[in-house]
Amino acid sequence: MLYAILAYHVEDEILSWSPEQDAAVVAKVIEVQAPMRASGLLGPAARLDETRKARTLRGPGAGMVLDGPFSETKEQLLGFHLVDCATDDEAVAAARKLRAVNPSAVYEIRPVKLYVPADGFGTTRG
Repeated sequence: MLYAILAYHVEDEILSWSPEQDAAVVAKVIEVQAPMRASGLLGPAARLDETRKARTLRGPGAGMVLDGPFSETKEQLLGFHLVDCATDDEAVAAARKLRAVNPSAVYEIRPVKLYVPADGFGTTRG
């Protein structure tokens, strides 16, 4: 079963990091990802841009695009990891490994209901 591990942070804290602090956390996360990726258990992972750049599409028909997000919490969704785990416990263990090197993160773990791979997506454009 595929699980999405959603990374939540207090965005202002992350934005206050120096480039060196940010690079150090990213390097540690990549280190934790490496064995999962090598064993075929880690799929795409992404770090999302600032929430002030987010948009929400809602409403009937073609919908309306609104500036968003409209979070009610201090943390915002800033990224995700897609992992292939046999059980909920394995997915939780993977999230714990990620959080061990990025302890200010809050990870939401959710089974993926639909996965549509994007062969080659992101490889041709910067």
